[in-house]
Amino acid sequence: MNEEKQINKKINQDILKWVIIGLLIFAIMLLIFSIGVFVGEKKAEFSCRWAENYHKNFAGPRQGFRKNWQENPPFPGDFIESHGIVGEIIEIKENEFVIKGKDNIEKLILITEETLIQKGRNEIKKEDLKAGDLVVVIGSPDKEGKIEAKLIRTFDKNDKMPPIPKRP
Repeated sequence: MNEEKQINKKINQDILKWVIIGLLIFAIMLLIFSIGVFVGEKKAEFSCRWAENYHKNFAGPRQGFRKNWQENPPFPGDFIESHGIVGEIIEIKENEFVIKGKDNIEKLILITEETLIQKGRNEIKKEDLKAGDLVVVIGSPDKEGKIEAKLIRTFDKNDKMPPIPKRP
């Protein structure tokens, strides 16, 4: 009788162990799914803000592009990159500049006091940037559809830089 109780206790412990393992696996899968949803929402939010503020940032049409996007989306099946860009500087303002990236998409880049600007391994000043420079920018999107630069790396046109990939 005592032996039977120990066997039942062992079986119950095994069942409890597998239930706990199953719940942990489910919780991990739910966490991974939630992270994917969060990242997707951030990309969609940036694309929407970029479109809403395009006319302010680049002197586009007064009504914006929101209506046109519903009829003819400019990036079917894809969002524009929100955390960086590779391209050529086409216009420089006081604390921001415009880059033309792949598919001739223009983005406004904000330069802050914390922005690190490098040419090769040397740190340079924002005043050293000029139209025509090839740059790689890494940063964070803001609420106006601009990218707040954390790192800007410049390249000479003679440097071997991979071509800007085109969308398929």
